[in-house]
This record gives sequence, C-alpha cells and structure tokens, in this order.
Amino acid sequence: MMLRERAASTSELAVVLETPKGTVGHHLKVLEKAGLIRVVRTRKVRALTEKYYGRVARLFVLKGDEKMPDELRGGVLAATMLRQAADELIAAGDEKAPSALIHVRLTPKDRRRFERRMNRLVADLQRADDADGTSHALAYALFHAPTPLPPPPVDHA
Repeated sequence: MMLRERAASTSELAVVLETPKGTVGHHLKVLEKAGLIRVVRTRKVRALTEKYYGRVARLFVLKGDEKMPDELRGGVLAATMLRQAADELIAAGDEKAPSALIHVRLTPKDRRRFERRMNRLVADLQRADDADGTSHALAYALFHAPTPLPPPPVDHA
C-alpha cells in the first residue's frame, strides 16, 4: 500500500512501519520475486547503494498459482491481502462499512461471469482514484470454499 503513491527505500519503509530493516528487506525481496514490485531507482549513500522499490502495476488481478513463488501459492497471497484489509478495517473503526461473506453454489460458467464483473468493478474503482479524495479500500476474493453448504430446499409444490 505504501508503494502505491511513490517509490520508497527499505530504510524509509522500516521507519514508517516501525519494523526492523532486515524484516522489511525480506518482505521486499518476496514481493520482488513475485513480480509485484521492482527496483525503480538507486542512489549512493556513503559506500552503499540504496534501492527504491515501486509497484509494477496499479491493479493486480490474481488468477492462479502457475508462476507464483512456492511461498505464495495455495491462496497465501490473497489470504495475506485479506488479512491486511481486515487489520485496516479494525484500525479504521468504521462500524458502518458495508461488508459481506457469503457462500453460494456456482456453475463454472457463473463463476467466470462473476469474476469478470468483479474485475471490472475493481478497475472502475481504480479509475475513480482522486488525489483530493479520502482513502478507501476494497478487498475481495472469489474462491472455491471448503465449507459445505446444506442442500438447497426442495420445492414440494
């Protein structure tokens, strides 16, 4: 989230996150390996080269695990993003924020249709980004749920 507006160095991120540089550096390497961020510039600081990391896209749509590093496979990245959203929602204290968790049965065709609709909605929300506005967040995941649903009601009419 912090790299959305501008590139930042490991040191800058460590100060803002109140986290050791080594920890931040590790996570930056994981994100870089996953192709989510990249080094956008460097500068010399004494005898060292400081790297500035920036995003590679304004919008990320997660579709599968084919090219994902092992440590981010199996829904780990999406779950991490949803946990981040949950932490931000709690920190915001917004009791009126609209939210939902639903379980439904979908055919493969309907799943693809809803996935396309959600991706269009996310892209539309990204286009609405206004520097004069206030910060808002949207988190979503459409996934095959392991939670079994009771059978649908039988109509005995």
